Amino acid sequence: MKTSELVIHQTAVVDPRAELSFGVEIGPYCVIGPNVVIGEGTKLAAHVTIEPYTSIGSNCCIHSGTVLGGPPQDSKFKGETSFLIIGNNNIIREYVTLHRATGEGCATKIGDNNMLMAYCHVGHNAQLGNNITMANYVGLSGHVVVEDRVVFGGLVGVHQFVRIGRFAMVGGFSKVTQDVPPFMLVEGKPCKVKDLNVVGLRRNGVLPKTRAELRRAFKLLYGSDLNLTQAVEAVKQQIDPSPELDYLLEFVTNVRFGFGGRQLDLPRR
Repeated sequence: MKTSELVIHQTAVVDPRAELSFGVEIGPYCVIGPNVVIGEGTKLAAHVTIEPYTSIGSNCCIHSGTVLGGPPQDSKFKGETSFLIIGNNNIIREYVTLHRATGEGCATKIGDNNMLMAYCHVGHNAQLGNNITMANYVGLSGHVVVEDRVVFGGLVGVHQFVRIGRFAMVGGFSKVTQDVPPFMLVEGKPCKVKDLNVVGLRRNGVLPKTRAELRRAFKLLYGSDLNLTQAVEAVKQQIDPSPELDYLLEFVTNVRFGFGGRQLDLPRR
């Protein structure tokens, strides 16, 4: 079917209960299930599958072989109605898989302006912010939270319930089993904080004074002989407060309240 507002290739299968906005393009052999919503200007290449209860924003570019909204790979899932919600201006490359949530009415959420390169996976109940870059073969387990402007190298695996703070960069081939503090450059198996992500901070307009203060905080938190409690107190005493510094200290302090270095993972009994 082809009109001035909507292009659907004749080989595509689109459920009549799907809602397609103006300017949507559906490529060859795509399968669009019921209760799918696709926003204005979004384009699907060939062989894309959009499963039920998936919502995609405007001006997204979804490449061949992608599967969006599949049921979660979770033994707790019993067929309840759950969702995948994708924002605007996302680039989702070949063979990416994004799953719906576990839990009645719950949602896996992807924000705006993200790039997920080929073969990435985002598990159930994950929450991704905006302006995130994931290189090829990054795998996020269930309930992972990734905040704005995080960059992943290729072939990274992230444990369930991990939280990754803003402006962090995760080096390729890393095994991430604990929370990643904001503004930091981390890598390794297991993943460790290596340095301040100075390049990322500069590119995103963080002021030189704030970058210098975060550098001092990094040295106290990760380059001294102080334990965490001592290091946090030293940062508070020695460095001028700022929104970025307050956020960093709150993040690292909250990690102790979770299980296994993951503040979102409730302590186990």
